[in-house]
Amino acid sequence: MSIWSWALIGGAAALAAYAIVILGLLVAGRRTHARALAGFVPDCALLFRGLAADPRIGRRQKLLLVGLAGYLASPIDLVPDFLPVIGQLDDAVLVALVLRAVLREAGPEVVREHWRGPEPSLTAMLRFAGVR
Repeated sequence: MSIWSWALIGGAAALAAYAIVILGLLVAGRRTHARALAGFVPDCALLFRGLAADPRIGRRQKLLLVGLAGYLASPIDLVPDFLPVIGQLDDAVLVALVLRAVLREAGPEVVREHWRGPEPSLTAMLRFAGVR
């Protein structure tokens, strides 16, 4: 099997696991949590697009944001996504590191301005990035 086949299988497995968790939250009656989880990836994409266009963000941080977007869109990862949990963990760690670098220059207020998702998701992401 080619690497593209494995990448497609890994991506499908990750998407299926994501959908199962969201469905489980809905069945458990946690609609707010299900919505937050379902919209987290698109909310992050909108956040990074907004930050990359913000004039208060420096060139170095903008390059980090664009590089991160390219890495996340690329089928080639440091740790392949078909490996359960650890395959997605490297992506999450890189997102947190880039967000931390942007936060250190611009501050959490700028990130809050560009965040389109629910407040608990932003709070969790800022905590993961090391901001209290």
